[in-house]
Amino acid sequence: MNKEYKLIQSSESPSFKRFIKRTFGLDLFKGLAITLIELFKPSTIVTIKYPLEKIPLSPRYRAVHKLMRLLESGNERCIGCGLCEKICISNCIKIDTKYGKDGRKEILSYSINFGRCIYCGFCAEVCPEIAIIHGDRYENASEQRAHFALKEDMLTPIDLALKGNIDEYQGYGSLSNNASENIKQTPLGY
Repeated sequence: MNKEYKLIQSSESPSFKRFIKRTFGLDLFKGLAITLIELFKPSTIVTIKYPLEKIPLSPRYRAVHKLMRLLESGNERCIGCGLCEKICISNCIKIDTKYGKDGRKEILSYSINFGRCIYCGFCAEVCPEIAIIHGDRYENASEQRAHFALKEDMLTPIDLALKGNIDEYQGYGSLSNNASENIKQTPLGY
């Protein structure tokens, strides 16, 4: 009698009843019906042919870095302050500078290890000269580690800068064209 009582008691427990209901009830068949309806329903095409078509990127998308030039002279905007190197979380930015004859800093080398970079955007936010921004080049695959840190690939070409064919405020971390219009007046007059 003890064994029969335990069997009846275990079959009357709420978790056992829930298990039986979910296994042999209508929940399984409802899920299968929804799957079959979605499988045979005509749908819109969401696939794009990637190498031929590319989806538009958000203006705040953080992809491979760009080093900008001054539009008037074509010189590099970077003044060698080193803030981007100091704020970099993954320690992937390295800058070597020296003081020139005129007393200003000269950049000897500027490298970013894209294999380590987490594309957080802190370097672009902290740059006082808007010299480093995040561009829109997201195809960054390479077989060699040396391709992940070439300054020449990041630097805007000088011929485009002198002709004015580049947009100076392009990319994440840089000012927008209508930045002054987007400033809201604070309630205090300071």
